[in-house]
Amino acid sequence: MTIRSFCIITAGFVTASTQAISAEPKPTTVYLWPSKVAEFEDKPTEELSSNNKGGVTRIGKVFSPSITVYPTSPTDKPSPIILVCPGGSYSILAIDKEGTEIAEWLNSKGITAIVLKYSVPKMRDEALKDIQRAMGIIRQNSKEWKIDDTKLGVIGFSAGGHLAARLCANYQTRSYEVIDEADKLSCRPNFCMLIYPAWLEPEKVTETHPTTFIVQTKDDSLVKTTIPYAEALKGKNVSSEFHLFDVGGHGYGLRPSDNPVSKWPELCERWLRVTIKP
Repeated sequence: MTIRSFCIITAGFVTASTQAISAEPKPTTVYLWPSKVAEFEDKPTEELSSNNKGGVTRIGKVFSPSITVYPTSPTDKPSPIILVCPGGSYSILAIDKEGTEIAEWLNSKGITAIVLKYSVPKMRDEALKDIQRAMGIIRQNSKEWKIDDTKLGVIGFSAGGHLAARLCANYQTRSYEVIDEADKLSCRPNFCMLIYPAWLEPEKVTETHPTTFIVQTKDDSLVKTTIPYAEALKGKNVSSEFHLFDVGGHGYGLRPSDNPVSKWPELCERWLRVTIKP
């Protein structure tokens, strides 16, 4: 899949066009906040980090948060859809390893992917607003984007996993004043996938949490909150699947390694087939 983002501006706000989902699917970028679109008109909406170690493209600053829709090949039925939350300690976004590469993988499974560029650096509460707003916009555009918003999930990596988990605990009300009709729609995901998540909060788990898939390794220091979180899901009778590997570290994404944890996409795909029923 070639990653090419573009956007269409209507009355000062970037929206998706029905032409964006065609026989030859192309990505479409939608900016989340109308006021920021106006503020950054004709200016960069993000800034790359100078650190590209390990072959990872890192976004160091996001001035105007957005979502980019990567549609799957069109069929007669609306496709499932997954919002992708890259990690980066809320300091940067690992936009390829934990963003566009994940979108490509999901597309190959017949799933529309949407990559979230949330507020960084060091703006956790703003990032929560971004993901809540993104979910409403996705549901608002479900017909136009030919997606099934009853099969709308979220996948997060590292800090993105923390953000996805925060969404699962904070969907009843928005963390900001309502802007438009998108903010009146539910921002609750139907399912959630947490891949080497960071800083989970077991005490925030409730009986209404969406079904959850988790991958973590014992040699990842962040596992100390993941195990209690998985136990909390079980304690609240939330349908969940937790895979804990001995080794693998942190930040592997989809990139192959000799560690058994590199098999997590196969396990996740199996779980998705059951979770996203035809």
